[in-house]
Amino acid sequence: MDTRRALLDALGDGPVSGPALAEELGVSRAAIWKAVESLREEGFAVESTSEGYAAPERPGYSAAGIEFGLDAPYEIEYRDRLPSTNDRARELAAEGADGVAVVADEQTGGRGRLDREWVAPSGGVWLSLVVRPDVPPARAPLFTLAAAVATADACREAGVDAHIKWPNDVLVGGIGSDGDGDASDGRGGRKLAGILTEMEGEADRVSWLVAGIGVNANTDAETLPAGATSLLEELGEPVDRRRFVATLLERFAALAGTPDRMDRVLPAWRERASTLGRRVRVDTPNGPVTGTAVDVEPPGALAIDTDDGTRRVHAGDCEHLRDADE
Repeated sequence: MDTRRALLDALGDGPVSGPALAEELGVSRAAIWKAVESLREEGFAVESTSEGYAAPERPGYSAAGIEFGLDAPYEIEYRDRLPSTNDRARELAAEGADGVAVVADEQTGGRGRLDREWVAPSGGVWLSLVVRPDVPPARAPLFTLAAAVATADACREAGVDAHIKWPNDVLVGGIGSDGDGDASDGRGGRKLAGILTEMEGEADRVSWLVAGIGVNANTDAETLPAGATSLLEELGEPVDRRRFVATLLERFAALAGTPDRMDRVLPAWRERASTLGRRVRVDTPNGPVTGTAVDVEPPGALAIDTDDGTRRVHAGDCEHLRDADE
């Protein structure tokens, strides 16, 4: 662990003196001073008190702010503005990076599935995590589902009862009988977040994988497309994006941080899904499949009971239907 991250971890236990930090981390006092100044330049305003260095009361939305107290093995690269966090994550992957989350306050060229435009103004959570999992490419879809679960859980911790539409749209509303949301438009609720996963690999293993996650966090409703919402809109007040990102990354690590944890992904996804048990229509390259979604099967296929038997769909645009819709 580098001095900067070790310093952040040490500050989490309260004020600590420079000499004590140097001894604890096994570095010189000059190295501690340099790390403190670097954090301050990032916007993480380390305070000098009579008891030693102390973390700021409000860490802020920055690389150091997100890493402070983060219980997940990821490094943060923060930018105020980027064309695309996924593009930057792919660059890092090509350089050999592993376990790096690229976070931007604003994206100017964001995109969703099928190259659809994704509105990504300042105030949202736009991040792309590059990892190098030791798994075959056939298991890559599990990482997309894990990202959806992690995102839904972060939304729930923030106070919004989010759910997942297969495979990875995170929505709110549209699943109860109280009229909250509208399932007839195919969304099954108001869209909070979307996920775009990209990978490169060989026949037997993934070389790298990038999970791109976009969340309408502190985003004004008037800047969003029709059918979308934000955490700000749902709650009536801003969320702490620093804590939100940390929760998301911690949950992702708990589900997919190591290959032995991957068996947790599908059960967790099922618990948070609003698609299962619903009549759906999935537009696939081979035509539409309509029926009742009954399960999600490894590595993420949607099992649909149709008039012609059970069909398993691995990719496509899913719509939630009313019972009478076709």
